[in-house]
Amino acid sequence: MSLAIFDLDHTLIGGDSDHAWGEFLCRKGIVDEHEYRAANDRFYEEYLRGEMDIHEFLNFALNPLAQHTPEQLDIWHAEFMQECIEPIILPKAEQLLASHREKGDFLLIITATNRFVTAPIAQRLGVDALLATDPEMIDGQFTGKVAGTPCFQGGKVTRLNAWLKETGHSLTGSWFYSDSNNDLPLLEVVDNPVATNPDDRLRETAQGRGWPILDLMPASDV
Repeated sequence: MSLAIFDLDHTLIGGDSDHAWGEFLCRKGIVDEHEYRAANDRFYEEYLRGEMDIHEFLNFALNPLAQHTPEQLDIWHAEFMQECIEPIILPKAEQLLASHREKGDFLLIITATNRFVTAPIAQRLGVDALLATDPEMIDGQFTGKVAGTPCFQGGKVTRLNAWLKETGHSLTGSWFYSDSNNDLPLLEVVDNPVATNPDDRLRETAQGRGWPILDLMPASDV
């Protein structure tokens, strides 16, 4: 059994679930539309440029979770799944997951997007485990703070190494599929890095290092 690791946003789905959740909150009137959208868009652009301060972003992104009960958040998330996530699940990505599943590989999503947003998506995609940025909860309520190491850039390697120790899995024969140059630290430690729907910087890196490049987007979206 090999470990098949997948980024989520722009890799298995044709969009960014973190940004999409923010847009959903704006459309529902759950947050101040003008202020929240402006900040959400700014952080997204910083992420694409590789310049995002993850702690500043998480202070922003996790705050709405602390303003509502988990029960209400779950109701909104179910709507979010149907309205925003189902339409951007990539058929070729589901085929890729199925091919690794059929080989008996262990399927792991590792994502910077927080667990509240991504756990139902990982469940929908049928993977075996999820590593995500964990929102802090105290007495059953989100606090708006992050728990532990954010699962971002080198933090993905830190979180993965801890998970490997806990579970006994190994990186021998491992795969990692990602679209983002932000994931270079993890791409460099697996046996089989695959640049998947890559951004321009990762595409250039992959070409320079001879890594495979995989496009899972529909032809009209490439």
